Amino acid sequence: MSMPISRQLGRKLFNLAWRPSRAFWSIQSYEPPQSTSRCPRPFGFPTTFRTASSKAIPTARLKARRLRPLPALAAGGGLLTILFAVLQPANTNDSFEITREEETPPSPTPDDNDNDGLPRYRLVEVKEHGPKSERPWVIYEDKVYDITDWVPAHPGGEVILRAAGGSIEPYWDIFSIHKSTYVREILEQYVVGKVHPADLENGRPLQDHIEDPFVTDPTRDARLRKLTEKPCNAETPSEELAESFLTPNNVFYVRNHMWVPVVEEVAAEDHNITVELPDGDSKTYSIKDLKARFKQHTVTAVLQCSGNRRNDMTRYARKTNGLQWTVGAISCAKWEGVRLRDVLADAGLSLEDPGEDAQHVQFAGLEAYGASIPIASALDPMGDVLLAFRMNDAPLPRDHGFPVRVIVPGHVAARCVKWVNKIVVSDEESNTTWQRQDYKCFGPNEVKQDWDKYKAIQVMPITSAITRTRLKPITDKQSGAQTGEPSSSRVVQIEGYAYSGGGREIQRVDISLDGGETWDQAQLVDDTNLEKGSRVWCWKRWKYEVGMSDVAKGQNGGSKTTLIVKATDDAYNTQPETHTSIYNLRGNLATAWHRVDLDTTALRASGNSKGKE
Repeated sequence: MSMPISRQLGRKLFNLAWRPSRAFWSIQSYEPPQSTSRCPRPFGFPTTFRTASSKAIPTARLKARRLRPLPALAAGGGLLTILFAVLQPANTNDSFEITREEETPPSPTPDDNDNDGLPRYRLVEVKEHGPKSERPWVIYEDKVYDITDWVPAHPGGEVILRAAGGSIEPYWDIFSIHKSTYVREILEQYVVGKVHPADLENGRPLQDHIEDPFVTDPTRDARLRKLTEKPCNAETPSEELAESFLTPNNVFYVRNHMWVPVVEEVAAEDHNITVELPDGDSKTYSIKDLKARFKQHTVTAVLQCSGNRRNDMTRYARKTNGLQWTVGAISCAKWEGVRLRDVLADAGLSLEDPGEDAQHVQFAGLEAYGASIPIASALDPMGDVLLAFRMNDAPLPRDHGFPVRVIVPGHVAARCVKWVNKIVVSDEESNTTWQRQDYKCFGPNEVKQDWDKYKAIQVMPITSAITRTRLKPITDKQSGAQTGEPSSSRVVQIEGYAYSGGGREIQRVDISLDGGETWDQAQLVDDTNLEKGSRVWCWKRWKYEVGMSDVAKGQNGGSKTTLIVKATDDAYNTQPETHTSIYNLRGNLATAWHRVDLDTTALRASGNSKGKE
């Protein structure tokens, strides 16, 4: 004979009364058995409880309402007596307390470690709540969190799901903002348990269970000068900058804010980009669609980080925050793809009258990076903004946006979003930190940064740099063999680049061999046959040759002299003289005259030097 439901539930509640830390979890999972003729309409306790408390208890926090002490129940008491005794709320605090003065609770089991009321989960259990789970979990330190309800509000969007099923710390270590008390307080709202002690080492999950977010990153060329390994940030070596007009893909500078998303080559053509208009209409294009439906264009353009030459500002002014790039956070390539304006028009945006709500075009990438440009830049028929698939006659390398990235010629590279998968035409700029905070310039005196005070960097100012200084090889015209002329009669060859954003062409490069006392003009290398685009989006390489004896004149009795270079574009914009005058704490747009200390004694000995900045 089966036991009545009321007696089963009563026994269950009595057993749980001594263990308040696990009572709620067991109640949630309890389902009364289906009765036959004695109970034709069974009472669904868990469903009723969840429905009644859903407004007061967020599902992501899985905490019970505070309940009044369980009174002594009369023998033979029915189901309603038990329910009314248990479910009378004493207050609205999100805690669960059941007390009994007459007996002492049993000693805590391993699952009740510290008696904190949180269940313990093995790492294999947490792993089941991965990115594709209906309820994704993450681990921070030794706690487990259900982030289901946090994902839509997370500033980084669904990128947080990358950590689901494991520790979130390797991902949060990338950005210091996650170290703030505010973020921790938010996370604590979603705690559902702790990691089982058997899976902890020094209070943290076992290292062999922690995923490295960068394990799938591509292998980089050894010639790149790495500033950081994870994420990879590496600049083009100076010698490569001087060697060719188009920077080879494998030494093109790398600027990553996070890991490199994995898009398999076989699936690349099916990669989708969703275009959303201000009225809410949207249209999705695969790369296959873009290539088939739109004319493809070729543009030769420089990409330059706003922090290029930041190290100069640190050395000649004062400390700056950010990666200490020298002269190599800049490169030039040939890009092929479809025009963004053509795609926007096909999606339904009027190019002649886009409307008041169309002020910015926002871009989002697979790894959650986001940025935007003004609508005028996107729709300019001479602006050459591309959704690019190819780089220097080859598919985009993974580090540079495979399978598709945005190219905004003449603008800071931070707007050229890689791995793009969403485009939104909006009345406001992107709300990411990379748009509204990181890439801005403040005055030399502004230590406290009001991020709303200034606009985000878009078009780049003029800059130039010395990339290589060497003794020019002298060969015998008949035999082709190098001559043995003394170094004092040798020619010093100085090389570099000059660049101005906005499609402005470099008109002149001035060079000084004596710290700015006297000047001469460098020779601009003619690379016009390689330039593609509606405007001049690329750099000018330059070189200057002078006899060793003339270089020695600037030494003032010593063995060193200071070389200086500055450029002027076709709008007669020129570089500021000092970094002190343009100093900003972030070290952005460090475009002052470039200075290189040259040791002529060392140059004679080596025959090849880039000098010392």
